[in-house]
Amino acid sequence: MTNRTSHQTPNRDAERIPTLRQGPVIGPLGKQMSLEDLPEPTTKRWVIRRKAEVVAGVRGGLLTLDEACKRYNLTVDEFRSWQRLLESHGVKGLRTTKIKKYRKNNARPDEIKRKS
Repeated sequence: MTNRTSHQTPNRDAERIPTLRQGPVIGPLGKQMSLEDLPEPTTKRWVIRRKAEVVAGVRGGLLTLDEACKRYNLTVDEFRSWQRLLESHGVKGLRTTKIKKYRKNNARPDEIKRKS
């Protein structure tokens, strides 16, 4: 029997888990954030500031994507859509009243063909 403890391949799942940052996390208002600054887990009304805070918290390492989705009862797709809108249109892109404007401008070529 061979002792493989020193030569084992690393757990691939462990490599994918992001490490939480120890440095400051800057929120959407330009101020330093901590876990206490994130929206309450019971949040039902998602104004643009709260969405941006959750995205900043995940991006900054205050919590993982999985933790954010569980804490706020979000799907990964919903979180990723907030992230994409924030990156491409800034905080104002997170407004649900303007979502058609932003999504229309970012339609994929295959979506445009289907609409024609």
